[in-house]
Amino acid sequence: MKLSNIQRILEAEVIVGADALEKDVKMACGSDLMSDVLSFVKSESLLLTGLTNPQVVRTAEMADLVAVCFVRGKKPDQDTITMAKAKEIPLLTTPLPMFESCGRLWKKGLPGCSEYKKK
Repeated sequence: MKLSNIQRILEAEVIVGADALEKDVKMACGSDLMSDVLSFVKSESLLLTGLTNPQVVRTAEMADLVAVCFVRGKKPDQDTITMAKAKEIPLLTTPLPMFESCGRLWKKGLPGCSEYKKK
């Protein structure tokens, strides 16, 4: 699924990475525990989270994630935004809660990390 489709489905605002909306996202995961993201999330994923600190961007880079979407209308501070720009990791924010965000994406056919199998 294209990141632009995800933006539309989640009614999300792009904070960083408007030029990257045609990137493909293979799966999604919702988590506020960055240790879980590093342990269980697969590359080419979208991370949905309520955390807005720079550690989220560091984790996204290490896990080779496509983008990060902050839930519940949360917005990162300038340090996080600056880091995301430098690492070329798109950041979005949605007013939706995490449960509904994940549900909307799953309903539209984006699998979770436990469901996705590479062909």
